[in-house]
Amino acid sequence: MKQPLVIKIGGAILEKESALTALLNVIASIKNHAVVLVHGGGCVVDEMLSQAGFTTVKKHGLRVTPAEQMPIISGALAGAVNKSIVATATSMKIPSVGLSLTDGGIVSCRLNDLDLGAVGTPKAQDSKLLDTLLKANFLPIISSIGALPTGELVNVNADDAAVVICQLLNAQLLLLTDVNGVKGADGEYLAQLDAITANKLINDGVIAGGMTAKVNAAFYAANQLRRSIAVASWQAPEQIVNLLNGELIGTRIQPE
Repeated sequence: MKQPLVIKIGGAILEKESALTALLNVIASIKNHAVVLVHGGGCVVDEMLSQAGFTTVKKHGLRVTPAEQMPIISGALAGAVNKSIVATATSMKIPSVGLSLTDGGIVSCRLNDLDLGAVGTPKAQDSKLLDTLLKANFLPIISSIGALPTGELVNVNADDAAVVICQLLNAQLLLLTDVNGVKGADGEYLAQLDAITANKLINDGVIAGGMTAKVNAAFYAANQLRRSIAVASWQAPEQIVNLLNGELIGTRIQPE
């Protein structure tokens, strides 16, 4: 078995069943690489919070999570979204297991330093559960809900969650987003992106909002793993096969 692949999904793909099905079909076709799916689900969280009378606040593209919102957020991500993906995969005869970051002690968390409320900074801890599942040919589907050492649930940025799972398994990382990579100042997608260029684009406001968090997470992963990370679109899941064959897809985030 070759190097595992961690795929992070979120956003519109979770609202479009045909897109999720297309991605899972590609995953099912991959035979020589174990795959782990890590997901967020901000759109579902926003809707559930709104229905409960809460407003959503973000800082630097990251969700602020008051403790009183955690039951709804954890229910949305580890419950509704996670089990919906597992159910879709199971209906396609893909053996799947839905997990959170805290299951099996996979990931430990501490409170985030950015004053975001009940938001955790994850750290890779124990691969035993994932190793067991992958060896048995299950597709682990992991929500971005973790826990502090005290047992308190915390929300984790899904890109950061994917990074630590990647570290845990020494895997390749693919961040799937709504667009086919990162755009430069001219509005065109960049084939590659280094830290100096990224910082300039962020300072100039070209890279903004959620893409800032995604780019920062990708650079963190690239630097930790000492290899490039791909940011590409979920709208063309067949690209994943190209990636595993060594081809460039989307934007490649280069380590410093």
